[in-house]
Amino acid sequence: MRPLAHRLTHFTESVIREMTRIAQEANAINLSQGFPDFDPPAELITAAKRALDEGYNQYAVTWGAPRFRQALAHKQKHWMGLDLDPDAHIVVTCGSTEAMLVALMTVCNPGDRVIVFSPFYENYAPDAILSGAVPIHVPLHPPDFAFDPRELRHAFEDGAKALVLCNPSNPTGKVFTREELLFIAELAQEFDAYVITDEVYEHIVYPPHVHTYMASLPGMFERTLSCSSLSKTYSITGWRLGYVIAAPEVIAGARKVHDFLTVGAPAPLQEAAAVALDFPLAYYEQLQQDYTRRKDLFLRYMDRAGLEYTTPQGAYYVLVDISPFGAEDDKEFCRWLAREIGVAAVPGSSFFHEPVRHLVRFHFAKREETLTAAGERLLHLREKIFSP
Repeated sequence: MRPLAHRLTHFTESVIREMTRIAQEANAINLSQGFPDFDPPAELITAAKRALDEGYNQYAVTWGAPRFRQALAHKQKHWMGLDLDPDAHIVVTCGSTEAMLVALMTVCNPGDRVIVFSPFYENYAPDAILSGAVPIHVPLHPPDFAFDPRELRHAFEDGAKALVLCNPSNPTGKVFTREELLFIAELAQEFDAYVITDEVYEHIVYPPHVHTYMASLPGMFERTLSCSSLSKTYSITGWRLGYVIAAPEVIAGARKVHDFLTVGAPAPLQEAAAVALDFPLAYYEQLQQDYTRRKDLFLRYMDRAGLEYTTPQGAYYVLVDISPFGAEDDKEFCRWLAREIGVAAVPGSSFFHEPVRHLVRFHFAKREETLTAAGERLLHLREKIFSP
């Protein structure tokens, strides 16, 4: 047999999904893959059933059902502060995973360079490779995971055509400041580059931190491809509803890529999700409060267990330092953690371009009783490791 495509040699299978399988095998509490163990709002479930009964079972418009796009444009107009046209500025995708790949394939030619901050969500480098681009990694420096302006400028000088920005960040929980975003915007305009944002955690931000949309900054709407999804905001990760928001000429190209990748997102779920997009502002206030409570609960257990961590500013992840335990292989540590402690995490090395082996990522998008059960198990971590 002739060999498979060379691009496959540049990345592995998802470590996050691998850890979910290990969690299932070990009957561990899954704090690795970031999905809730609670239901979405009841109105959404009712709307989905109604959509099936009302016959929304065939293809929707390829780039998104009209009702969904109209509701999305109305919602995001409020949050982004932009006058969005549902017929010109939006393409609906199968989750933000497809949205990111669509965005990269829309702006990049084979060999183009794309800046990816490290640490990063594990999909970004494979997405760049699959689109034919070459990732350029720029480190975010702990403890606050800020970029060095000189390093970032050098990456743009190196010929980058685009930058991928996850804000709020997975896995660090960092929320980029307006000043940081303005600096990125200045470089993008100076070097005529695009910014591709992943903003799926836009509504999960902890005060006093504030989320700023890159596309809302002066001169940036024309060169920003804003990718997001409904998965995290409405607890429907399995519905696979995402989108790209961009200028009309960019969306015209993105629609072509999307059409030949997946044809369209699920029609009945788009009809149902339009209900969620019309939720009042009180829903987002409650969402922020609920995740703040979960975060505080889980971090109290981290403190009681004597674990050092980076306090998240947004999203629902926390990076924990395992170096006090003498672990040299974070992947093996996570396998041991699932088997012996009964809690599944993600090895930090899967998020870093640099040789980082001392961090693991937990997520806290779970019911409070689930987080309490996981926390109680983690209280025995030191005892398990250091007992004779």
